Amino acid sequence: MQIGVKQGSLAEIACDVVVVNLFEGVTHPGGATGAVDKALDGIITNYAIEKDGFKGKFGDTYILQTYGKIPADKVLLVGLGKQEEFDFNKIRHLSSKVIKKCKSVLKAKTVCSILHGAGIGGMDPFEVARMITEGALLGNYKFDKYKSKKDDEYTGIEKFEIVEIDSSIIGEIEKGIEMGKIVAEATNHARDLVNEPADYITPSKLAEIASSLEGIKTRIIDVEEAEKLGMRAFTTVGRGSAHPPKFIHMHYKPEVTPKKKVALVGKGVTFDSGGLDIKPAASMVNMKDDMSGAAAVISVMKALVQLKLEVEVHGIVAAVENMPGSRAYKPGDVLVAKNGKTIEIDNTDAEGRLTLADALCYAEELGVDEIVDIATLTGACLVALGTVASGIMGNNQALIDKLIEAGHYGGERLWALPMYDEYFEGLKSEIADFKNSGSRYAGASVAGMFLKEFVNETPWAHIDIAGPAYLDKEFKELSKGPSGVGVRTLINYLMGY
Repeated sequence: MQIGVKQGSLAEIACDVVVVNLFEGVTHPGGATGAVDKALDGIITNYAIEKDGFKGKFGDTYILQTYGKIPADKVLLVGLGKQEEFDFNKIRHLSSKVIKKCKSVLKAKTVCSILHGAGIGGMDPFEVARMITEGALLGNYKFDKYKSKKDDEYTGIEKFEIVEIDSSIIGEIEKGIEMGKIVAEATNHARDLVNEPADYITPSKLAEIASSLEGIKTRIIDVEEAEKLGMRAFTTVGRGSAHPPKFIHMHYKPEVTPKKKVALVGKGVTFDSGGLDIKPAASMVNMKDDMSGAAAVISVMKALVQLKLEVEVHGIVAAVENMPGSRAYKPGDVLVAKNGKTIEIDNTDAEGRLTLADALCYAEELGVDEIVDIATLTGACLVALGTVASGIMGNNQALIDKLIEAGHYGGERLWALPMYDEYFEGLKSEIADFKNSGSRYAGASVAGMFLKEFVNETPWAHIDIAGPAYLDKEFKELSKGPSGVGVRTLINYLMGY
């Protein structure tokens, strides 16, 4: 789907569907909506609002035939809700709704839209255009690569244009569209990676994809080298698989002196059977999503070259498959991590934190200013926060606050979880420094306490995306399935939002 901007009046644009809007409580529309209403002899006011009672509640839609009075075939009137509650996240959500309606009901190929919220809403045209674009591309997402027969002959929307009569803001709209494309395409790239089956996205394939990123310098560390570097917690997890582990280090360096250096660490378990502590069949169905953190980091690295940010970024993924093969690690084993700390294996299904342990040590040795890890780490976080929010914790409140704010702007909620010293009690071991799994209570925080053992003084935040990474039903602008969660948060964080 092509997205662009056109200078002109919506009432004079030829397309299949023209999209206009209405805030809740408005009975006589102005601006572009008013211009379309006037061209249609007041059909919006007299029929949609007065006769049929369209209130402008958020997300409500009303379809109007134009009967040749304007070049567009149909008008889609959408409700913006209460003006005081309208924000950038609602623009993104609304844009997604518009695209889905134009596809599923109207079967449109060309759609022209008003700049939602930039009129009487007084919102910044750049940001509005960015959110409309993000919503359109996220709402248009579909993964049907493996379907031999497509749903129908309709091929989807070919062109989506924002139409603006004020020529002075066209440049800002163009910039907003470009930014929205970069962010949405990175998110959809992560969704694609997670949607792929685990027999395709192996550790080696993930390493190949990371190595193919243009403008990114990538180093792939194999098992032998990783063990020489002391990363035996990571390599041991992969012993039971026919697919060898791959440690991936991506590096983006700006042309100018970087404002700061950041390490992004993504959990990269390409499939998690649970190992010898094998999961029940029902819990294993979607375990190809256990590399959602890695997908987010790789996709962010892909976007950095386009964004040209003045931040040096290291993207780190310890890619591994956790399988119960003949060489699989066992409960009771003791592993030595990269920093020399010993770990007694209490549960082979608590494998992600073992891979992250070595990855965090590696990241800190790079001398970065901040470390952020992102992982589908604990079912406990899903129980605590559901699929609508990720948990966040760490050793630096300022960093945590920045990430929460960046997530809010990106439409991704993060909720701070505590890291009380008492949570470490359940990890104590009689034969090693600590165990890899403890009490089932406060499991997300306990996992955070485990990871804390592998970061020294560097400001660090851990994001547990176990809930939102894979959606069991449509949620706002996202369809059922992989969400690409974390991509928008991390990009906004790196951009300084």
